Amino acid sequence: MMNNALPDIPRFFTALAETAACMVFILNLKPRLDKLKLAGITVLMLVWQSLFLIITRNIQLWLWVPCMLAAIVWMIIYLRICIRGSWYDAAYCGLQAFIIAEFAASLEWQCYCYFLYDNTSVLIEYLVLLAVYGVIYLTAWRLWSLPKNPDRILNIKPGELLAAALIAGAIFAVSNINYLPVTTLFSSSDGPAVASIRTIVGFAGVAMVYANYVQRCEMRARQELEVMQNIVQNQYLQYQQSKESIDMINYKYHDLKHQIGVLRAEEDVDKRNAFLNQMEEEIRQYEMQNKTGHKVVDTILTSKSVTCEKYGITMNCVADGTLLNFMDTMDICSILGNALDNAIEYEKKVDDPEKRLIHVAIFSQKDFVILRFENYFEGKLDMRDGVPVTTKTKKREFHGFGIRSIKYAVSKYEGAVSISQKDNWFELKILIPRADKN
Repeated sequence: MMNNALPDIPRFFTALAETAACMVFILNLKPRLDKLKLAGITVLMLVWQSLFLIITRNIQLWLWVPCMLAAIVWMIIYLRICIRGSWYDAAYCGLQAFIIAEFAASLEWQCYCYFLYDNTSVLIEYLVLLAVYGVIYLTAWRLWSLPKNPDRILNIKPGELLAAALIAGAIFAVSNINYLPVTTLFSSSDGPAVASIRTIVGFAGVAMVYANYVQRCEMRARQELEVMQNIVQNQYLQYQQSKESIDMINYKYHDLKHQIGVLRAEEDVDKRNAFLNQMEEEIRQYEMQNKTGHKVVDTILTSKSVTCEKYGITMNCVADGTLLNFMDTMDICSILGNALDNAIEYEKKVDDPEKRLIHVAIFSQKDFVILRFENYFEGKLDMRDGVPVTTKTKKREFHGFGIRSIKYAVSKYEGAVSISQKDNWFELKILIPRADKN
């Protein structure tokens, strides 16, 4: 049975709780280190945090809060070393990890003191530690993995970090107010009551930070979905506009036979040459049209061919558009439009016109439809958050959403997207199971 005067939690147990809480986020986010380095850094963190807490065990009361803040700082530094992302990400995770650790350490020690404090067996003490920490941290790992970002990077904003800091500060203040040497409206002098209050407040704190985490992930997911929908809608509008332009070209082409009749009757050499130049331009635009067997694919490829012609880019295309008959028009616009826009955007920056090359292929292989987009590429491919780093001078907050829109559209058909570089070629390859084979 628990004694009236509850002993302090062993400092090693607290350090272990804080390190394990950090591991919850490290395992759910994108790692910066390999497994061996991560294990070494984790051991160093546990040893350092244990020594720090033991050394500061008997400090004066006015130094207690700065020391707790220092412990949180070590957790944030540890997270920053181990996960990809900004300092904001590390601080956000560190604050949430601290609240989880406070609850875990308080609950474990209260359970031990209530049921087994008279048992002096060290083995029993550590078995209780392993059991309680195991349940809490496995549950936390599972909960924090549910709304996980697909790229496994949080991209925390200053406002989100401020909200997390206020929540963590309020929970810490309420759960530890009973340890102050003064009587307040919310304090108690009863040892078991103090421990119970701390554990209950800690549990409420874990629920609050988890709710904040889920809410933030859902809000960010809605924002990203809205951006991708806007991108898809924009590609569809481009398709509609291109369709109207190409229809006009077709009308012009059929009018050429009438223009030929006028040309034969024209005796003025200058006027005749002007007619010929105009006819040549209209014929060249008509020749740009791609005939793949799918009207949407034809329109998009023709539109992008006109853009390539404008910037001196050579685009070669071998495509069987009928293979995409099972796909929604919006998805075709998103995949082809974004893939070609990205390729054209890069080729416009290539100095040598002879190297401005784009290859497009749509074909079937075994049970898959394969869409391959290749463009001449100089330098080394740098991937970040699952997408190539932008070459634009002004980087936007929602960089990479063209590629994400492609992945989102492809995922509807249980397909896969791969991005690679070989020699001086950038390749975007899409594999989609054929509808007639599913």
